[in-house]
Amino acid sequence: MENLFGLLRVNVIRGIDLAIRDTTSSDPYVILRMGKQKLKTRVVKRNVNPEWNDQLTLSIDDPNLPIKLQVYDKDKFSLDDKMGDAEFDTKEFIEAVKMRLHNIPSGTVICKVKPNRENCLSEESCIKWENGEVIQQMFLRLRNVECGEIELQLQWIHVPGSRGLS
Repeated sequence: MENLFGLLRVNVIRGIDLAIRDTTSSDPYVILRMGKQKLKTRVVKRNVNPEWNDQLTLSIDDPNLPIKLQVYDKDKFSLDDKMGDAEFDTKEFIEAVKMRLHNIPSGTVICKVKPNRENCLSEESCIKWENGEVIQQMFLRLRNVECGEIELQLQWIHVPGSRGLS
């Protein structure tokens, strides 16, 4: 607990135009990794535009580690097929959390993160103050695959007794 900064809730919202890995569709799921942590969404059957809305929570003890995302097609009788990967860092998001904002209007944009060669963003991502929380919505373009994007939302969870972000 002494090395814990806080928790990061990653809402894996949906997949958009994911690759077909079975005959006419796929059975996709997402794996998130950060350091030694590994979390998984549920499988959505026969859908290349799945709606997960699965909330996965990572413990943040090193805010400099990137978060890696892999998409797979669930198969019954063989190894699951890869459907692409992406990664993102949380540096700008954590900097926004460190501002310890209060009493600003909900919907206020704190900062914008532009797509570039170092991130997998498919479009500009806004870090906002929403209902007393720092939130970041992002669309990630999958790599190592012919098509597909994943929509995520990040939310910081302060843990009493943790180091916090100073």
